[in-house]
Amino acid sequence: MSKIAGYPTSILAVILAIALGWTAVVRADQNDPRLDQLFFQLQDVDDPRQARLIEQMIWGVWLESKSPTLELLMGRVIKTMERKKYAEALELLHSIVAIAPNYAEGWNKRATVYFLMGRYGDSEADVERALDLEPRHFGALSGLGLIYMRLKEDAVALDAFERALIVNPHLGRAKAAVKRLRPAVKGKSI
Repeated sequence: MSKIAGYPTSILAVILAIALGWTAVVRADQNDPRLDQLFFQLQDVDDPRQARLIEQMIWGVWLESKSPTLELLMGRVIKTMERKKYAEALELLHSIVAIAPNYAEGWNKRATVYFLMGRYGDSEADVERALDLEPRHFGALSGLGLIYMRLKEDAVALDAFERALIVNPHLGRAKAAVKRLRPAVKGKSI
């Protein structure tokens, strides 16, 4: 367990949230009205550069919390993930999902960390929670496809990638996965 000054980082994260006056009412940004327009534009655009820009804007909205504390914690999560300190990132994410259970990106990030740690069952559960909150979360859908590929469940992986492409038809890796999985899945059903 990662510690700072002898205290677990997850406890410090909660103390920090209280000290900064953060309440449990966090705006769930997957409900941001900007997203509907961005998803419409994502479906309508043909230029890959414009599609990537729209994707980045969607990710930006998903990461927004309207809570300085939550954004600080999420920033720390991203930095610890970049340094491959997954146990520390996981502790912070436990705090984030406890404090903000309706924040889809908290669940998605924790699912990612679980995946990177090889904890596919935990990852799948968190992806499902993220998708309950934001069914259009193409990152979570793609992540679900990756989980099922690791579990050698090709038909379910194919379905997840196809669902991701319905939401965002510009996902190159999802397209490649569908191209690779579709013949294998169809071959098994014959």
